[in-house]
Order: sequence, then structure tokens, then C-alpha cells
Amino acid sequence: MFLVVGANSEIGSATARLMRRQGKRVIATTRRRPANSDEVLLDLSEPIENFTIPEGVRCACIFVAVARLAACEADPTGSAHINVRQSIALVDRFAAGGIYTLFLSTNQVFNGDHLRVLAHTPVSPISEYGRQKAHAEQLLQARMSNGAPVGILRLAKVVSPGMSLLTTWKRELTAGRPILAFSDMTMAPTPVDIVAESITRMMEDRLSLIAQLTGPRDVTYAEVGRFIAERLGTSPGLVRPINALDNGMPRGSTPRNTTLDSSLLLMRYGLRAPDALDVVSEL
Repeated sequence: MFLVVGANSEIGSATARLMRRQGKRVIATTRRRPANSDEVLLDLSEPIENFTIPEGVRCACIFVAVARLAACEADPTGSAHINVRQSIALVDRFAAGGIYTLFLSTNQVFNGDHLRVLAHTPVSPISEYGRQKAHAEQLLQARMSNGAPVGILRLAKVVSPGMSLLTTWKRELTAGRPILAFSDMTMAPTPVDIVAESITRMMEDRLSLIAQLTGPRDVTYAEVGRFIAERLGTSPGLVRPINALDNGMPRGSTPRNTTLDSSLLLMRYGLRAPDALDVVSEL
């Protein structure tokens, strides 16, 4: 049985749906009152000892995190409580029962100076969120070295159909109204269904290693805006480039590169993210 810790998240809900379509038994955690027998209550702000692991769970994935860079910067202590202390405590609870845990991490553990960073490159975070995830990874790798059934999957920008930013841009451009788009912020988007498939495969195989999954190249948000304008037959001049840091985005928001070497999942499962603009076109 598979435990999805945080099934209300974008990636968690997509993974739970995929697993259930495949006929797998899935239990999902929720911070709200459980709605059915396939949900259990878990609030990572509460003591982990209060959580009773459902009978029959053999694999878990932790989707819960304080992932917004600004939120981590504004409250480093509170966000680290969730992203590091409570997450590691939960992994230890699972490991004590022989339950494999997949921990989701981020490209933010690197500074973005290099393309397609290899998995075992020394970390170099510059954001508070990246520092927290790098710390959690360090603690988990020590446990993995001692035989704990743990894996790590690093992701960057994950996108879903109906992405609100692109929907808004399409509406505004179609109406002939200008949009503002960051010229110094990049993304190498990965469709959420490919992420969900990767998570499911890693959990099935109980892979105790670091894997990574991003698109093959970065594009700026301004490039994406111009691409959408051209596809709609409107003027690319409606896309007004702006600077992210000058417009209130937190430190770490503008790495030159967000791509990670994703060859392990390609070789093992044949999974890869399409080119950034192909992803945008599909969305």
C-alpha cells in the first residue's frame, strides 16, 4: 500500500490519481478532517508521535513542504520546522517500520550557475528554501548510507493543465492588453503527469538514491510570453519585460539555470520532460 503525505498538493493529488488508475491501494494524508477511509489525518505542525501509520503501508512519499521562497525567507524558523525537522522525524518513523520513503527536493539546492547539474554535485543554495532542502538532504543521505530505505527526487518547475499564469496571459493577450513578464527568471518546466509517473516508479522500486527531473533547457518568462503572443497571432510587443528582483521577488528567484541532469530516470524508465516551449504549447 502507498502513502501519499500531502495529497492536497498539486503533485500529490496527481500522483494519488495515477496510482489509483493503476489499481494501487493509496492512503492519503490530509490536514483537514478525513472525508473517507482512504484518508488519514496528519498535520506536520503537530508532534509526529501523534501520527499512527496505517496498517499495510510499504512506501510513502512526502509532498508536504513550505515551498514558496518568500515564505521561507520571511519565516526561516517556522518553515524549517516543516521542511527539515518534522519531515526528517516522519522519515525516521517510516524507516523504523521498514517503510520506504521518497523525499521531494528541489533545484534550489544549487545556485543555478551551471546547466544540467549532476546529482552528486556539492550543493550551493542561495535561498532560504534551498538551504533547508539541502540540510534535509544531508540528513537523509547519512541515513541512506546506513541502509535506511530512503530516496530523494529533485524537481524544478512542475506545471499542470490550466496553469493560472498562462491562462491569465492568454486572456490578456487575446484582448490586446499588455502583460508583464520577468526577463531574468527562468524555468525548465516538467508536466505534472511525468512527475507523478516518476514518483510512482521510484516508490515501486524502492530506489535508495538521488534522482532528478527537469526539462532539458531553460526559457525566461518573457520568452514564454512572446511565444504565447505569437501562437495567438497577437503582437509580441504586448509582452513587457520586467526585472524580478526589482519587483519584489525574493533572493534565489532568478538562477540563470534551473535544469538538472535527468539521465537516470530516462535510462531506467524512459521518462523525460519535453522542451520548455512544447510544454507551454500543450498547456
